[in-house]
Amino acid sequence: MAGRSRPTCAADPAATFDAMALITFLVEDNKTIRDNLIPTLEDLSRARVLGTAETEFDAVHWLQSHDGSWDLAVIDLFLREGSGLGVLNGCRHRQAHQRVVLLTNYATAEIRSQALVLGADAVFDKSTELDGLFDFANNMQASGKGA
Repeated sequence: MAGRSRPTCAADPAATFDAMALITFLVEDNKTIRDNLIPTLEDLSRARVLGTAETEFDAVHWLQSHDGSWDLAVIDLFLREGSGLGVLNGCRHRQAHQRVVLLTNYATAEIRSQALVLGADAVFDKSTELDGLFDFANNMQASGKGA
């Protein structure tokens, strides 16, 4: 479709990531944030970002079509098209080992509550709780990728 970005993905995940990696998908429309968050997340945890999406449609499509092949989805609230809440809703029937977190600058009590109702495992504020995200990822790998 015109104007729609396509999710990016590593060409051969098996060759790119080791068996202990926490396979992660990032839903974030801001290139600067993506460019900074990906290496930081990978440096501070065993997370390996397999791909990214900028819109709700692309994120839900990728996550559902790769069901079982990812461990963690990190989702922004406000996207280029759609909403992170819609992505959370699209992940409601994920496998037991898979975790989804909302990472936003708008982590109000209401947004946190809505996200948890839609199945988020955690909500983190981009400006003040990045360490919480890194801890969450490290705790997932320590406990067998969330199982």
